[in-house]
Amino acid sequence: MKTTSIHTLLALGLLLPGGSALADEDELYKTKNCFACHRVDRNHLGPSFKAIAEKYAGDPGAEARLAQKVRAGGAGVWGQVPMPAQPQVSEAEALTLTRWILARK
Repeated sequence: MKTTSIHTLLALGLLLPGGSALADEDELYKTKNCFACHRVDRNHLGPSFKAIAEKYAGDPGAEARLAQKVRAGGAGVWGQVPMPAQPQVSEAEALTLTRWILARK
């Protein structure tokens, strides 16, 4: 597993200058194209973040699988509309987004 330095996380805006708290995760999904298809509490083109969190609640492998799906895309879990790959989202950002989504339950 590749480690990410604190300087890299600061540059990505994932840590606040003190290095102890995550930056405004409520806005990160808007800057990474998630909002084009998803909403927090209602379905749009894709499922709501709340529905995703409920579906994967208690699934210990969900975080890693969903982070991978953010970057690679996928289809079939929520219907036939495919989720396009988001390769511009880094691995660290995908994990941050996934953790934020799974906390919406």
